[in-house]
Amino acid sequence: MVPQFGGVARSKREALVTNALLSGTIPDMRTLLILGIVCGSMSHAPAGELEGGVAAVDITPTKWPLHLRGSFRPQLATSAHDPLMSRALVLGDGETRLALVVVDSCMVDRDLLDRAKARAAKASGIPADKMLISSTHTHSAPFANASNGTPEELAYQAQLENGIASSIVVAAMSPQAVSVATGGSPLSEEVFNRRWFLEEGTMPTNPFGETTDKVKMNPGSKHLVKPAGPTDPEVSVLAVKDRRGKPLSLYANYSLHYVGNTGGEVSADYFGEFASLIRTRLRASESFVGMLSNGTSGDINNINFRRRRPPRQPFEQIKVVASKTADAAYRALEGVDYQKRLDLGMVERELTLRVRVPTEAQIAHARDVLRREEVGEKIVPGLAPIYARRMMSQAKLGAMLKVPVQAVRIGDLAICAIPFETLVEIGLELKERSPFADAFTVSLANGGFGYLPTPKQHSYGGYETWLCTNKVEKESSEIIVKNLLEMLAELKGE
Repeated sequence: MVPQFGGVARSKREALVTNALLSGTIPDMRTLLILGIVCGSMSHAPAGELEGGVAAVDITPTKWPLHLRGSFRPQLATSAHDPLMSRALVLGDGETRLALVVVDSCMVDRDLLDRAKARAAKASGIPADKMLISSTHTHSAPFANASNGTPEELAYQAQLENGIASSIVVAAMSPQAVSVATGGSPLSEEVFNRRWFLEEGTMPTNPFGETTDKVKMNPGSKHLVKPAGPTDPEVSVLAVKDRRGKPLSLYANYSLHYVGNTGGEVSADYFGEFASLIRTRLRASESFVGMLSNGTSGDINNINFRRRRPPRQPFEQIKVVASKTADAAYRALEGVDYQKRLDLGMVERELTLRVRVPTEAQIAHARDVLRREEVGEKIVPGLAPIYARRMMSQAKLGAMLKVPVQAVRIGDLAICAIPFETLVEIGLELKERSPFADAFTVSLANGGFGYLPTPKQHSYGGYETWLCTNKVEKESSEIIVKNLLEMLAELKGE
């Protein structure tokens, strides 16, 4: 797959690097220099000043059919409406180099990302713990973990790993002097908390045969009382200009789950449309790479349950939301100052969290559901057999789960990275308590371990808190926030 920079292949020499990656051979930087692949394009910044490089590698499937991840009953896709990409931004200050990567995928498992990081580290010299790789959470991308084990899935898993590694290596190949600015702008009308309290006596039975939930996800328009949590309306941006003062890249963040309605085709959802539109907003060249990471959107979607939206064609709402998000990103940069010298830093910790263990009663209920399903009995609610199977798998997990968290410093901007579908209150707390002037959180970063509610949201119940949807101890969000704040203080020098 030829590396794409804003949709255009930049050079045959860089294509050679990607082809080597795809074949499983990764040249290191010394080899690239000997081959003359990077020497003509490298333009380092003066000592102490920032340098950066970008890349966008096409990771659209080439072998079909593939199941789309993101629903309880995955659809089978045979075509792509728009490309899936792995977009990378590499920044350095002469001492520290770090990579920010956004992948058009529902979620990518840690094992695959660790392999991609190791390969990219060998070729680029960037340490693996200085790489933040996140998934956009489009619900119209194939499974990254080859869950069904088909030849097409296995081929895509290899393609995805190669593409992610390639994007980092190519971005690291051509450093040039850059300047950086950060900012934010609100876009409140496209984010809605999807967890709702309902009128007493109207809560449906959950997959475990219980009616103890206090809130319901995506409740429809009847029996509504109030949302169970807030939203985060901010579109945050990290903008990079090249040595000529022209836009080189923009890394954005917005806490919106996804938009959807893609007609059963593979699609990058509004994340991909944003990447295209922001180039237009900034009057950038074809070499520009824009990317949109997913914030703390575990309980946030694009549905106003109080006011029904008029019917939309497939992809119509995606374009509406992407356009507004690009507008907000544009506004966020009004009047900002671009800096050539900023402190860069990135720290990573591996946390050990306790796994939630099913009770004997829960296992017995799951076995009973599966027994009744096997003899052809209609099971109500319809999700009960799905969660019964998940419950049996949960019971086989170990007692502890190791998860990586990261904190990044880029001047007065702090970026926190969490490998869960993180509920919005967690991101808002980190913004409020961060020692930096600006902060945002990237979800599904460096892996995907299920949902991460707060203890308060756990007390309300509902889909995001159900065992198997959430796999780790109910206090995990507090443990993660505590560690991230310590890491931010370390980066701040406090």
